[in-house]
Amino acid sequence: MVAIDVLLNTNLETTAESAVELESSGIDGLFTYEGKGDVFFPLVRAGGTARGMLYTNVAIAIPRSPMHIAYQAWDLQRLTNGRFALGIGSQIRAHIENRFGSTWESPLGQMREIIEATKEIFFAWQNRTELNFTGRWTRHTLSSPMLTPDPLESKPPPIWLAALGPRMTQLAGECADGLLVHPFTSKEHIATQTIPNVLEGLHSVGRDRGNFVITTGAIVGVHDGSEKSKERAEKVVRGMLGFYGSTPAYRPVLETHDWGELQPQLRQMTKEGQWEKLGDIFNEEQVETLSVIGTPAEVGIELNKRFGDTADRLALSIPQGIDSRWLTDLVLGAKQPRA
Repeated sequence: MVAIDVLLNTNLETTAESAVELESSGIDGLFTYEGKGDVFFPLVRAGGTARGMLYTNVAIAIPRSPMHIAYQAWDLQRLTNGRFALGIGSQIRAHIENRFGSTWESPLGQMREIIEATKEIFFAWQNRTELNFTGRWTRHTLSSPMLTPDPLESKPPPIWLAALGPRMTQLAGECADGLLVHPFTSKEHIATQTIPNVLEGLHSVGRDRGNFVITTGAIVGVHDGSEKSKERAEKVVRGMLGFYGSTPAYRPVLETHDWGELQPQLRQMTKEGQWEKLGDIFNEEQVETLSVIGTPAEVGIELNKRFGDTADRLALSIPQGIDSRWLTDLVLGAKQPRA
């Protein structure tokens, strides 16, 4: 049965209470993203009250040292008694260079090395062995007893890699413990691109699907059944589709459906400042394919129908905001046995 996860409230003053309220709806986990604030802090606040899975979705890894990442993940794994997963991603060049002021050289190679280095640090800490990792971009050979945390009662946290393109998705299968699928996706793209590539990565190193966690994002719009509420939900969803669709990195999803020409159109509109009109480009078929809109129960049932065979977890993107009262019906719908 697929697990349902939602975005954690990042207002640090109310994060802990919000986590309790959201979990009361029956969801299975909470995640954060690299947005207006730090991606780890809200999880610290929620760690003492939440009872489900907590994870970053995602922490941008290239600008961070694997040692910094390891310390934060280790503390969260201890705080949550083994319920934390470290979700990391590469982002795109513009953000790495112009937002974070870091170096974008070889995202595939850099992400591989970050995963390998972080796992090596985890192993050394957990087993009290000498730390000796030297890579192309990072080196970790100093870890005196005063700087080394105690081993965890649970296992070290798993590392889940965000990926969309074929090579990064294969890398997730080769090196990571799980895959985070961006919410700008479709059932067809996952079936024809994502799953074959992650399986290729797994099989290339002799691993199987059994212990590998696939978390699929999904863009969701929820309404109460009235026409006005439906129109409001669809408008917000269209805006999110337009925002993601304008990014060149997400064009492969559109190309799966022979809609690739939408991407440069959307890109040009952003350059002209037409942000409010991005969603108008999508026709009904495209909106239905790239998102799930309906009453809470309808959304839950459709999510299970689309992704229940391929995903272990669903990370919901709900641009209109989260209503815990609606979440209960959504979760019940998603967990209904399929015919």
